[in-house]
Order: sequence, then C-alpha cells, then structure tokens
Amino acid sequence: MNDSAANRDPAELEKFTALAQTWWDPNGPLKTLHEINPLRLGYVADRVPLHGRRALDIGCGGGLLTEALARAGADVVGIDLASAGLAAARTHAEKESLEIDYFEEDAETHAARAPGAYDVVTCME
Repeated sequence: MNDSAANRDPAELEKFTALAQTWWDPNGPLKTLHEINPLRLGYVADRVPLHGRRALDIGCGGGLLTEALARAGADVVGIDLASAGLAAARTHAEKESLEIDYFEEDAETHAARAPGAYDVVTCME
C-alpha cells in the first residue's frame, strides 16, 4: 500500500516555505547548502556521466542541485512538496534560461506516473 502522506511533514514544509524568498541568496540562511552544492554535484557526476541523461531531483526545494544537474547537461525534473520553494526554483530557472520541469508531488506519486523514466535519481538534503 502506498501511503504518500507519511512523507509529508508539516513542520518541514513550513520551514522550507519560510526559506523560499532567500533560497538563491548565497549569503542567506541556506549559505551552507550553496557551499556544498559543488560537492553534491561532483559526487553524482563522478559516478555517472550527466550529459544527455534524464535526471530526477527528489526534494529539490528551490532548485540548487537541480540547476547544477541541468548545467552539467542532464535533462532534469525536480519534485518537491513545498510549493513556495518550487516557485522560487521555477523563477530562478527561467531567469537563468534553463529548461527544467518542476512538479509539486511526492516521490511515490511521481514514480507511479513515470516508471523507469530516469537514468539518475537524487534525493539530497
């Protein structure tokens, strides 16, 4: 049985909603995430070539890793449960002229909708 509601933590959603306006500020509350993002991308890229691959970023938030994957040549989809973070991600990707699809849905729902669609799947904090 698929109980995707079990993955919805209201406190976490509230926390990331509050951060949405500062997601892309490299000196803001998510400064550490900005600093480690090159390491996260490197970890993935060292294990699989990204150019031309289809990638899914689960829990993408404002899209930091999602955009890095796209810049590395992947065709990327980002999913998250926090609509405010997704709005920040969409706005920033558009500003950067990146073609990234973002969806507000949980991993279980997305997997059922797009089985076997990805070469690379990330789920990082």
